Amino acid sequence: MTVDNNNISYLTLDNGLRAVHVRVPSQVAWCGLAVDAGSRDEQPGQYGLAHFVEHTIFKGTTHRRAWHILNRMENVGGELNAYTTKEDTVLYSVFPQQYMERAIDLLADLVQWSVFPAAELDRERDVVLEEAASYRDTPAEAVCDDFEDLLLAGSPLGHNILGVEADLRQLTTEDCMRYLKTLYVPTNMAFFSMGPQDPDRVFRLVQKHMGGMSHAAAPTHRQPPVVNEPFVRTVDVGTHQAHTVVGGRMPHTHHPLRHAAMLLNNILAGPGMNSLLNVELRERRGYVYTVESSLSLLSDCGWLQIYLGCDDSDVKSSLRVVNRIVERLAQDSMPERRLDKYKKQYCGQLVVAADSTEFMALNAGRGLLYRGVVATVQQTIDSIMAVTPADIAQVAQWLSPNKLSTLTYH
Repeated sequence: MTVDNNNISYLTLDNGLRAVHVRVPSQVAWCGLAVDAGSRDEQPGQYGLAHFVEHTIFKGTTHRRAWHILNRMENVGGELNAYTTKEDTVLYSVFPQQYMERAIDLLADLVQWSVFPAAELDRERDVVLEEAASYRDTPAEAVCDDFEDLLLAGSPLGHNILGVEADLRQLTTEDCMRYLKTLYVPTNMAFFSMGPQDPDRVFRLVQKHMGGMSHAAAPTHRQPPVVNEPFVRTVDVGTHQAHTVVGGRMPHTHHPLRHAAMLLNNILAGPGMNSLLNVELRERRGYVYTVESSLSLLSDCGWLQIYLGCDDSDVKSSLRVVNRIVERLAQDSMPERRLDKYKKQYCGQLVVAADSTEFMALNAGRGLLYRGVVATVQQTIDSIMAVTPADIAQVAQWLSPNKLSTLTYH
């Protein structure tokens, strides 16, 4: 076991499972498993399998029925949850701190012994299809998903996490079992926990319940998606207002410019009402009722997308403003004093976010999974403060107007 000076302890089990415990004073604890498996790991004809497994992994094991899994943590006031992204799946629980072993035992049971009963799969299939339909009924959600599909077309990343209805209807117990046995293996997962417990005790529990897992290695077949030609598309979906996404490719999560990309995203249309695009498009011109940007940094690629909600007649004018601001950021060196203000704002937002134990616990899991270490808030702040005006200009060049793609639903 290794311990750094931030109360963060690490251990790697003999079977290759990595574990991290963040010790904090609290009556509440968290633990979970971050799995390096997402929608990009699905095979054609099985789109939606990663998300479907995330749903149905709770539907029974060789030791517990679905009802017992549902109640295992809730009976002591805890919660059990999960989510899926394009390249990872996270299972986690929050609970009163004295129930750490109960949670670890349950997680170990799920990833090792889930049986995916056919009857439960049929019931949950309808739930997942309804979830997908609800997104399609929300243009602001659908346009963002479809933009990503177009941007990443031709790669396993270029399809919706929720899947394709025809594929979902054909997924079987065997499909789910094969996916679990192939990708939910020790070397492809990271265990994380946060709470007041002594790390030695937590790691003994991890060894007890997960040390006997298979040593098999997950297949490595991921390839970075090619950079497609920019596109401009408009789709008539019969909405009263227009929903537009504009964006392009960005550096990956290991790239030296990743912190500059994070800061640029915040400058353009982050959560602050004083973001450049909110001020220019909403406050000064009244073109949009919503403008927000999001940055996705994956292991081998990234992209930034800006969502605009506005009247159909204001789409072209709004896009001209976006292009002008991006071009200015790419060509001109931002004054140090102005950049320092943006840094101060973003670092303050990081401090506020870090007050959420859920955010910090999940961040620990993904940090260990992808980087092998957990970055503290102060370390991230230090990296943000080191960003230079030249860095901002360089990363903005990834989004220069001739590289931007646009999708509009109206």
